[in-house]
Amino acid sequence: MTIQDNLQIIGERLHHAEQRFQRPLNSVQLVAVSKFHPIESIQAAYDAGQRAFGENYVQEMVAKAQALAEYSDLEWHFIGPLQANKTKLVAETAHWMHTLERLKIAERLSQQRPMNYPDLNVCLQVNLSSEATKSGLQPDEVFNLAKQVQALPRLKLRGLMAIPAPEPDFERQCAVFAQLRRLLEELNQQGFALDTLSMGMSDDMEAAVAEGATIVRIGTAIFGQRPKAVTE
Repeated sequence: MTIQDNLQIIGERLHHAEQRFQRPLNSVQLVAVSKFHPIESIQAAYDAGQRAFGENYVQEMVAKAQALAEYSDLEWHFIGPLQANKTKLVAETAHWMHTLERLKIAERLSQQRPMNYPDLNVCLQVNLSSEATKSGLQPDEVFNLAKQVQALPRLKLRGLMAIPAPEPDFERQCAVFAQLRRLLEELNQQGFALDTLSMGMSDDMEAAVAEGATIVRIGTAIFGQRPKAVTE
């Protein structure tokens, strides 16, 4: 199976889920998670029509963005943990930052986003499963950070993101994703205008779409097993 074949299969799964759960066609964006995969794999996905790519490591994203600079319609989504000493690279390279969980990081991104760039789209990461080893805000911490981020220039607060613990069945997957959907609805009832739920991966994409995902992040099902990790 080629990357083009895999993208077609994922696209069909996505469209079927949109139809099944009465979502508008093409209302869910596919972000292809390309971490640890070579430039050639991204080019193959690009040739098959994919434009949005997700990376977990700052320097890897920057290197790929520079290598593929001729593709002006590429959209880079940063989906990993971000240290304060690397915010400038994300601010200058990414179109989206999905994993915001600290005001200090938001302030640095705001200060370092080039003035001539569009605002950086950001999502707040929520720890739905209360896992001590997972990043993200507790649900009761989201409102305060959302207020603070919304006030910062050169950032556009778009919504919420989560990477919940794996669940064995569809109903349980839906129950977890519904928590994030309800949290977004509560924020909008309190005056926000958020439009993004970044949730769902290869094994739980359909449940995420059922509960309102607007972005799903798919890696292995597109690119295959990841090569051995390279640390930054």
